Amino acid sequence: MAARHVLPLLSRWSCRVFSVELDGAASYFALGEGREAEAPRLFARLLGAEQRCYSLLVRSAHCVRGARFYAQLRDTLLRELPRDCHLAPMCSFLPEERGSLMRGYFLEDRSESPSRTRAPPGGLAQQQRDALLVCSYRPDRDDRHWTQHVWSRDGGDRVETGTGLFVVSSEAPQNHPATLNIVNSDVFYTYQDARDVLTQCVDVFPEASSVLELLPSGAPSCVPPQFPVIVVEGLDATGKTTLTESLRDALGAALLRSPPPALAPWRARFDQEPPVIRRAFYAVGNYVTAEEVGRRAAKTPVIVDDFWHSTAAYAIATAVPGRRRNLPDEGSEVYRWPSDLLRPSLVVVLTLDPQEERRRLRDRGQEETEEEQELDTNQLFRLRVEEAYRRISGPACVAVDASPPADQLLQQVLLLIQAKHPKW
Repeated sequence: MAARHVLPLLSRWSCRVFSVELDGAASYFALGEGREAEAPRLFARLLGAEQRCYSLLVRSAHCVRGARFYAQLRDTLLRELPRDCHLAPMCSFLPEERGSLMRGYFLEDRSESPSRTRAPPGGLAQQQRDALLVCSYRPDRDDRHWTQHVWSRDGGDRVETGTGLFVVSSEAPQNHPATLNIVNSDVFYTYQDARDVLTQCVDVFPEASSVLELLPSGAPSCVPPQFPVIVVEGLDATGKTTLTESLRDALGAALLRSPPPALAPWRARFDQEPPVIRRAFYAVGNYVTAEEVGRRAAKTPVIVDDFWHSTAAYAIATAVPGRRRNLPDEGSEVYRWPSDLLRPSLVVVLTLDPQEERRRLRDRGQEETEEEQELDTNQLFRLRVEEAYRRISGPACVAVDASPPADQLLQQVLLLIQAKHPKW
């Protein structure tokens, strides 16, 4: 990226806020032309130390390649950097501007060197040159204030720009910065947006072509079907399988699952990919399921095991770290139902005490998925998933305690269905 190509990117650079995850908490800073009396907390602890600091932010117009590069960047850094370098997750964003988030890492180089202005160690100047934006940070002459310098490419090498902007303190935003990129990055709200991501995957890994061949050319009809469509959501071991099969038998209904069996051969492959690719795969799976739901519900009731609510709830909870208060505000657009996706007439989410859930998994001898392992070990993640379920609207979930015996649980859900469809 030559210096002349950096200028358009940096035209609003001084308006950006930067966040570094330090010791389990986010430290925010911004850029300015003047000095503050004290350096921001992130840098104040470094004053007087013989260290070099860098930010490495991923930017790419190709969302699939950019996402894969970001996923590979940490492994590259850990492999190539000296042991005395400290790495912390960071991001940069324009406040309140959707889609402006850039992710990367903040690097403290503690290796011995007489210069604080050398290029980042480990050969990073050669890593994905056009996708990696490198900045360095160093104190000024009085050793009290820090400046940020953007590195551009001069020929084949990166060089530090001469004039830097002062690093100044910044307040934490009202919403966690990760919320800025949820729409069409972690959660998809139209069939075409999700399909477009898989189309970008074709020139990256061949399995995407096989999936695209199975997809409809456009979103299936979302006209309300004649018969009831009941979705059952819930974490593993809450009794979804038993309940959905019992509902099928009790109502003479069809039973469908999302992702559908047609996409099952590629599920494990897409689970290995970064979130934007993985979520796009599950999103199109909902539309394929919806197409079959529409056909079946013209003749009979339909029970669906997992649908859009679980896809969205897990994606939101994974994208936004920390406590529940970091989630997008209740009523945010991220909780809205896709306008082109068939709406079920009732969505039941089964809830269960975590200890009881673990006991059931042990009794069944079932291995947990990666996200279920995260739920098991990270209570904050579990709380975020549960809260995201609660906030999704259009339709909202009806929470049902899954601890009673299976026959009692079935009767409870049948009463909910009867209340929703008294004439059916």
